[in-house]
Amino acid sequence: MESRLKQSYTKRAEIVKNQTVKKLLQLMDAKQTNLALANDETNPEKFLELADKLGPQIAILKTHIDIIENFTPTITKQLTTLAKQHNFMIFEDRKFADIGNTVKLQYEKGIYEIVKWADFVNAHIVPGSGIIEGLKAVADEQGKPRGLILLAQMSSKGNLATDKYTKKAIALAEQYSDFVVGFIGNGGQVNELKKLTTNLNPQFIIFTPGVKLDGGGDALKQQYTTPADVINAGSDVIIVGRGIYGADDPLDSAKKHRQAAWQAYQEKISKS
Repeated sequence: MESRLKQSYTKRAEIVKNQTVKKLLQLMDAKQTNLALANDETNPEKFLELADKLGPQIAILKTHIDIIENFTPTITKQLTTLAKQHNFMIFEDRKFADIGNTVKLQYEKGIYEIVKWADFVNAHIVPGSGIIEGLKAVADEQGKPRGLILLAQMSSKGNLATDKYTKKAIALAEQYSDFVVGFIGNGGQVNELKKLTTNLNPQFIIFTPGVKLDGGGDALKQQYTTPADVINAGSDVIIVGRGIYGADDPLDSAKKHRQAAWQAYQEKISKS
């Protein structure tokens, strides 16, 4: 199989089993962006305003829906309207981490009804394969094209998602490749990210948080790496939060992150 590093997003879309990730790969090449915005605004008006303003620059908008104050289902309805208008997909960063029956309820029920509006969700693999089967069952029952991202690595210093954990995540992804679309890869340590991406099946997407134009870190041990560094290490999508929404000019910052990541992707493909 040809290395994932030598293939464009569109070419890789031809081999994937999951329709949601196929759509994402095609969208990124068509829209010329591999940027995901981590929209952590807690005020619902600001949350939707940011999605509207930056939607044209991004491939994915990542949410933590449970941090939004005074939540009502109208918010997710408005978000899905914006996603269609600006052609981006939605990733709810729920980080499911419970037994299969519990995550089924968390995914489908309650006030958020995540399966109805989020194209992607993610999960820890600590509970074993049951967590994947539980989430997949809900998506299948709803008849909606959905994708699961596994947390193979994390970007915070001292995290426990190390080698054996990462290898197990890859093995589970291969087993459930019709539903698992890829992994969260470590943006804080490029060498760790390379361990994940080397020889990885091209159908799996690497989403990398901990990305900022100038790298660095914060007081809570989050580590940051530049867009070019993570794309060159094998990532497909950079996830940027505070580096964009916390900037003096979020739109300008989004454009700069988008340009840096897209240029790195083009150069990688051309070199290959």
